[in-house]
Amino acid sequence: MQRTKLVAGNWKMNLLQSTGSALVEAFLQKVELRQDVDVVVCPPYTLLGRLREELRRSHIHLGAQDVFWAEEGAFTGRVSPKMLADLGVSHCIVGHSETRGRFGKLETAENTLGFFAETEETIALKIRALFFHSIEPILCVGETLAERQAGQTEAIIAKQLEGALSGFDAAELFFFVVAYEPVWAIGTGETCATEEAERICEFIRDWFRTKFGDPDLPDHIRILYGGSVKSVNAKELFSQPNIDGGLVGGASLDANEFAKIVASA
Repeated sequence: MQRTKLVAGNWKMNLLQSTGSALVEAFLQKVELRQDVDVVVCPPYTLLGRLREELRRSHIHLGAQDVFWAEEGAFTGRVSPKMLADLGVSHCIVGHSETRGRFGKLETAENTLGFFAETEETIALKIRALFFHSIEPILCVGETLAERQAGQTEAIIAKQLEGALSGFDAAELFFFVVAYEPVWAIGTGETCATEEAERICEFIRDWFRTKFGDPDLPDHIRILYGGSVKSVNAKELFSQPNIDGGLVGGASLDANEFAKIVASA
């Protein structure tokens, strides 16, 4: 079947109210209003309310970078799925390598890595909570350089998928989104070779087929590639049969570059 391409921009911990609005305005002027591509912008929490207004009359979806699984309570500093829904958020990244404490390029002291304590169990809780509020999760999976060199890529990804989707059935996962992000390619300028990215994305699709036994489910799952996606490599990546778009980091902070990546889809 023909799956609609999806391109999501992860702004990470960047931009303020003024600069975020300016970036969206510039991007909206450049991107074509293509109904055959879903586009999501994932700013920091502080910009969600402002960008909801900026994007209200556009075809661009508003996404969040993370979520906490409880509806409310004594969880200082956390943001619930109910709060995201109240802001009009339609998508949410979960299990990003940086929330797992797995960095391609370490920009914090090693003795602080314990702060990033994401587990497969907490990711599963977040996915369940997002589903309850009809927010579409974008589940990130991927291996480190050491794991790849040890020949563990498939085993690591299978473990991440198994842990995050434990207790779910096929009916809940139709139109689910997975982003394959090799950790060693995030923020490093390194990009997984197209053929290898396609091979791993096909492995992910086959995992759903084997795990859930539903012949239709794998054809509905959208699998993105993330990790130093740029306009110069996006078209080749997105043309692969098992790569349904991209989760874009640094390049999504440049309106012209991000518009070119969307055009490549």
